[in-house]
Amino acid sequence: MTEQPYHHGKLREALLERAMETIEEVGVDGLSLRQLARDVNVSHGAPAKHFRDKQALIDALAMAGFELMNSRIQTASEAGGSLRERFVGVAKAYVGFAVAHPALLTVMYSTKHHPDSSTELRNTGGQGIEIAQAMIVEAQDAGELAPGDPATLAMVCFVSLHGAALLAAGKHLEGIPVSDAIAATTDTLWAGMAAGVQAAQGN
Repeated sequence: MTEQPYHHGKLREALLERAMETIEEVGVDGLSLRQLARDVNVSHGAPAKHFRDKQALIDALAMAGFELMNSRIQTASEAGGSLRERFVGVAKAYVGFAVAHPALLTVMYSTKHHPDSSTELRNTGGQGIEIAQAMIVEAQDAGELAPGDPATLAMVCFVSLHGAALLAAGKHLEGIPVSDAIAATTDTLWAGMAAGVQAAQGN
């Protein structure tokens, strides 16, 4: 009998990696545990050791997607350069991830906001905005941004960049290069925060 190629804990990672590729190729509806097993050359029952059903696989995909995205955002936030350059770097990391993984991005947020989503997934899904908030506080302390509620400002940045990311991922920027959209969005956000433009608070 031929030895299967995935063992010692590597099968789960292999299945998730192939699942990420699959949803970008054929969408979530085309995702099948049996097909994934065939794709990575293991028995049909092998995936059940890690994912009890398709929904469990989707939940794991969402978590893996957020972890991958957060890692890229964190790396960008810690890169060299000025605070403003790091802010732009985070925006590029986020939009770049969305463009590279549009189907995964949809799975991530739809799963995170599902009523049955886990606390762990919701917390992991919120780490990106926490990184942005920490950068805003750092820039405020350095005198580069005006005082203002960091949580509200980070939320505004997220909403703006998420919109740009979705448009870029869906190729709906009306011919505007993605790099230009990122530059315009980050320029406007930074200028507003530096000038002390206050985001409206809900009543």
